[in-house]
Amino acid sequence: MSGTETGAPLGRLEGPLKVTGAARYAAEYPLPETAYAWPVPATIVRGAVTAVHTTDALAMPGALRVLSHANAPRLGPTDDPTLHLLQNAAVPHRGWYVALAVADSLEVARAMAEAVRIDYAVDEHDVVLVPGHPRLYEPERANGGHPARREHGDFATGYAASEVRVDATYTVDAQHNHPLEPHACTALWRAGRLTVYDSNQGSTKVKEVLAALFGLRPEQVTVVSEHVGGGFGSKGTPRAPVVLAALAARQLGRPVKVALPRGQLPAVVGHRAPTVQRLRIGADRAGHIGALGHEIITHTSTVKEFVEQAATPGRTMYTAPHSRTTHRVAALDVPSPSWMRAPGEAPGMYALESAMDELAVALGMDPIELRVRNEPAVEPDTGKPFSSRHLVECLREGARRFGWDARDPRPRSRRAGRQWIGTGVASATYPVLVSPSTAEARTEPGGGFRVRINATDIGTGARTVLAQVAADALGVPVDHVRIDIGCSDLPAAALAGGSSGTASWGWAVHHACRRLRALVAEAGGDAASPTLRAFADTAGEADAPSPYARHAFGAQFAEVAVDMDTGEARVRRLLGVFAAGRILNSRTAHGQFVGGMTMGIGMALLEGSTVDPVYGDFVERDLAAYHVPSCADVPTIEAHWIEEEDRQLNPMGSKGIGEIGSGGTAAAIGNALYHATGVRLRELPMTPDRVLAGLG
Repeated sequence: MSGTETGAPLGRLEGPLKVTGAARYAAEYPLPETAYAWPVPATIVRGAVTAVHTTDALAMPGALRVLSHANAPRLGPTDDPTLHLLQNAAVPHRGWYVALAVADSLEVARAMAEAVRIDYAVDEHDVVLVPGHPRLYEPERANGGHPARREHGDFATGYAASEVRVDATYTVDAQHNHPLEPHACTALWRAGRLTVYDSNQGSTKVKEVLAALFGLRPEQVTVVSEHVGGGFGSKGTPRAPVVLAALAARQLGRPVKVALPRGQLPAVVGHRAPTVQRLRIGADRAGHIGALGHEIITHTSTVKEFVEQAATPGRTMYTAPHSRTTHRVAALDVPSPSWMRAPGEAPGMYALESAMDELAVALGMDPIELRVRNEPAVEPDTGKPFSSRHLVECLREGARRFGWDARDPRPRSRRAGRQWIGTGVASATYPVLVSPSTAEARTEPGGGFRVRINATDIGTGARTVLAQVAADALGVPVDHVRIDIGCSDLPAAALAGGSSGTASWGWAVHHACRRLRALVAEAGGDAASPTLRAFADTAGEADAPSPYARHAFGAQFAEVAVDMDTGEARVRRLLGVFAAGRILNSRTAHGQFVGGMTMGIGMALLEGSTVDPVYGDFVERDLAAYHVPSCADVPTIEAHWIEEEDRQLNPMGSKGIGEIGSGGTAAAIGNALYHATGVRLRELPMTPDRVLAGLG
């Protein structure tokens, strides 16, 4: 393969390591004299610890220590209070860690944790989000720095004057990330230095946070995250295991390993907060939208504020002279929400695209034509021109591939035995996000090149794609390039999140390799000796303001079968077409698009969690109760893309593709379910009981 074959379906470079078990994850590093720790979660919803009884736990053979707020090392300042663990007696929500049992073996540590007895002072609590909640307030900003409120024109007047109006409320239950690899960390201290093997999406940030918490200089901390088995946002910033492991390792003077049991994850690693979204769209009888209102309420914790930015897609998607998009939030006694799989866009696009389908039905118009009719010339919110926007092409190409023209638009017009069959469509969008990164490229003795950057591969194929970017910039075959990633001792780089990883890292890698290529040329083309090095830092370039609105777009089509006796809905076909800039590796890109749509199936039909109003914890805490798609739930999924050239992005011309796949999938499935049954469900997930209740 030559260096000019970026876009080719190169297999994952680390594939052999993974299939042979040689790839080490955070809990798999074999260190001498390793101790094991098991956290003790609070069993009350709100209050304070009054006593920690450890006698029985410490009497067990192999027991080493029980840490609590009474004896744990003190931590320094942090802007993330979820990491200030074992520092005081307060309990802000159920599942908050109040102690840590440490032993010579995992089995003893777990038994110790069960034997630790905690006394509490219990306060009244409030954990249920409801419309009109007295704690609701409008924050200054939603997640991502988006203004909580944006208004253009006069929404109330424009909506009232519309000939056709839709006013609907959509509810999305809380959802959880549940990566395959648990949140885990192995920590050790040597000569005043802290080394952690941690499962995270960006070890540069983890290094900075640990240095501040433990009063160290950044160069005294090394964070290794060479292989990460999924994160989906829940590993985007430091989480409890890395702090607990480092605390225990410092106090014991030996390595300590912490791997969270899955049932504890929903309380401590973030979740997608539930949302209640009111959509109001007004149009004339020709289908031109005159007014669009998207108002959401959600919850956050009392520990820190996180506001799911679900109303933001309405600021990008369709022409609307009069618009109002707002966010309100209630701080409840619940675990802290955080990023999860296309935060904002995933629930927001579900509500918006469901409402667009309802508007199409009210108008008697094809839902694709309604979207095309309201295609904006510039981004409605900012007035900026789009760097590229091929949503209409995605809709048209998807309709051709899916066979949309043969569709009978009447609900309940197609049956197969005791099943109704329906089809639906939805659009998708996700912003182009890029952050500064640094990278080094150098020649290797004896030939070849090495590229060093603290990128994180969370299963997306980042190593492979970066090797292709480097080979392309160097003008050499890709097998001449070696990639070092996943360690904070490497040149600092942005985290893997917001579909920004490859765009951010690739920018720095491209620059470093182009500069090295020039140095090699100056040396007469001799890349073997002496060693040549080039460095790149994209600060001031990657984060420079853009005069363009930069987004990826897509269209998803779904065919759904609904059993009229049981209410079970199953996806029979799913097809997506995307416009996401230059595709850097067709194999890994296809996998990401299919993965995103699979997540959309889970969001639509399976995934949902509720907070017990009495006990204050999530009822569906593990994979026995919280359902995700299995192979039996996933039909043949087709993923295609438009060949898109966008010179306003980065040197590769690429957009993020990790999250665009999930954006419109849930709405497409919901719209197909309506077409199948004639019943509009406005609550996710669309489980059989909810479908049967809708069918009456």
